[in-house]
Amino acid sequence: MLNMSLFSSQIAAPMVLFLRHKKALGRQCTATYYTLRSLDRFLHQTDALDLDAAAFLKWSEGQKHVASGVRRRSMMVIRAFSLYRRRSEPDCYVPEASLFPPEHTPCRPYVFSEAEIAQLLQQIQLLKRFSHCPLRSEAARLALVLLYSAGLRLGELLRLEVQDYDPTEQTLHVRASKFHKSRRLPLSSDAAFEMGTYLAARQRLGRPGDMARMLLWNGSEQATGYSKGRLRSTMWELLDGAGIRNSDGRRPTIHCLRHTFAVHALLRWYRSGVELQSRLPHLATYMGHVSIVSTERYLHFVEQLASAASGRFQARSAKVLGMQAEPEERQL
Repeated sequence: MLNMSLFSSQIAAPMVLFLRHKKALGRQCTATYYTLRSLDRFLHQTDALDLDAAAFLKWSEGQKHVASGVRRRSMMVIRAFSLYRRRSEPDCYVPEASLFPPEHTPCRPYVFSEAEIAQLLQQIQLLKRFSHCPLRSEAARLALVLLYSAGLRLGELLRLEVQDYDPTEQTLHVRASKFHKSRRLPLSSDAAFEMGTYLAARQRLGRPGDMARMLLWNGSEQATGYSKGRLRSTMWELLDGAGIRNSDGRRPTIHCLRHTFAVHALLRWYRSGVELQSRLPHLATYMGHVSIVSTERYLHFVEQLASAASGRFQARSAKVLGMQAEPEERQL
């Protein structure tokens, strides 16, 4: 719950109005709230009467400890607020966006191979078991399976409840996720099997109550579910055990599994010979995207895809170009 009463600077009133305006439009404004709270505290502590170029510059200097892209997004929030305020106060200061730091270049996501996914699943068997969280290994396995086979966002996975899984239809109900979109995801037969195995282990544990409401639960009597930090540390343990690293020596992020899901889906379609253009809208819907444009960011042209695409092109154009088609086994 965002506490609007904490704003105390001379321009607290228009800040609160701006936040209420965004909420009325159905926008997620948590990041906007904390950015404006930061500016509000700064203006209050410096006894500034208003936001001007000097105050904005000084506030911006206090943000230099974060990445340039993060700093730019915070500055854009202040600019959006100032533009909103200008509707009723034409003379108010509006920061010039051309002077903001550049967006940082995003790191290329790591696309796991099928062998590396198998390695991670094997590492789960080596996770330490503790009496206070008896389902740690089972929960970690289910998390990895759903992140990879269903392409879930991390937040979507952590918000899932037991009731969101329909064992009859073998579907997951992802509720009000990004862009306020909900969707039902049919699981693969393997993922449904893993889900059934995990739920059976939970039932054998026999600990009813609110603690067992969340789907991803390690059996602890104190915890109600997994936090991002706890699941991230578990995944780090698996990555370290499997020796999987990016080209720069860092661990791949959990979100890389979502990229891997999209790339591997495309690779399966190439190998099976289906028409890709007709399948991409289905992939966008499954991943919870507004359009195919968003999905394209996940379709990285890795070596396996390049080989599969080349094989398909050769098979279809061999007669036209006077080429000799490769045997079917080599195309796969």
